[in-house]
Amino acid sequence: MSEGAATGGAATGDTAPATAGMTADGTADTPAAVPGAGMVADSAGAAGSQNRTADIVPGPGGVMTDEVGVVTGELTLRTEYADGKVTLRVQYKDADEWYAVTGGSVALADPAGLDAVHGVAVALLHRPEG
Repeated sequence: MSEGAATGGAATGDTAPATAGMTADGTADTPAAVPGAGMVADSAGAAGSQNRTADIVPGPGGVMTDEVGVVTGELTLRTEYADGKVTLRVQYKDADEWYAVTGGSVALADPAGLDAVHGVAVALLHRPEG
């Protein structure tokens, strides 16, 4: 190895960049073309909307919604992911109307977290024993 290569400088006749494309602060010296960088295997799933549903029976206090206040009894919970955000909605079981759960919306950067968020929501809201 030449002295130039050991110290980060270019050796005589060496045409490779001495900085490997990085600057002292860790940012790229110039943008690198890396095929597939920033892509997920299922790009339609990352950009499109997704949802999960579960039948629940909330505790005695019911579930507070933005549109109609408290709903009780047999409900269906839907956890929706769209545009980087998760929203919880409920409906009376087998009804047509969906209601937004009050306070049930949060940013979610990675749609892969939808199952975990849905699981937590079901665990918090499904209280058939009271």
